[in-house]
Amino acid sequence: MTNARTASRTRTTSESSIELELDLDGTGTSSIDTSVPFFDHMLTAFAKHSLTDLRITAKGDTHIDVHHTVEDTAIVLGEAIREALGDKAGISRYGDALVPLDEALAQAVVDISGRPFLVHTGEPDGFEMHLIGGHFTGSMVRHTFEAIAFHAGLTMHVRVLGGRDPHHIAEAEYKALARAFRQAKARDPLVKGIPSTKGAL
Repeated sequence: MTNARTASRTRTTSESSIELELDLDGTGTSSIDTSVPFFDHMLTAFAKHSLTDLRITAKGDTHIDVHHTVEDTAIVLGEAIREALGDKAGISRYGDALVPLDEALAQAVVDISGRPFLVHTGEPDGFEMHLIGGHFTGSMVRHTFEAIAFHAGLTMHVRVLGGRDPHHIAEAEYKALARAFRQAKARDPLVKGIPSTKGAL
């Protein structure tokens, strides 16, 4: 299992332009500029805690809203993850993480299943309307998770168990996802071939 698990993707629409490079067997280094500062912060945390090297340059119509740029970046990230995983031979497949950030606590469970699905619960009432950093709407957390799950082919369960500060809640969610994904993508020397009774993921 020496094949490089890397991907390079681009996506250009009338709303955004994304360039992304990814290495699933990296050390967590990143260079991220999406023109959305809080999203940069979350993607930097995702790279660091999933041990995924990540380079992203994104530009879009953020003068209208950050929605298009954030969504399109998450789509490209999901596509790159799917490509880099290849046939998924030898991976652990499952990952589970419980991550605190001060008063916030989030759990993520990931199955590199090839079946896109997201269950996302527990964010407090009003979180989806809160502007984190004055520009990143709380609703974008779930939206980015949906885009990653559906374009990477992941089953993801993310739940907030507690929290008060929206910044802390969002960051705990991203870090929990990162840690769970780190476990799931890891190569397991005890796994021979595809970790599925179907023979494919």
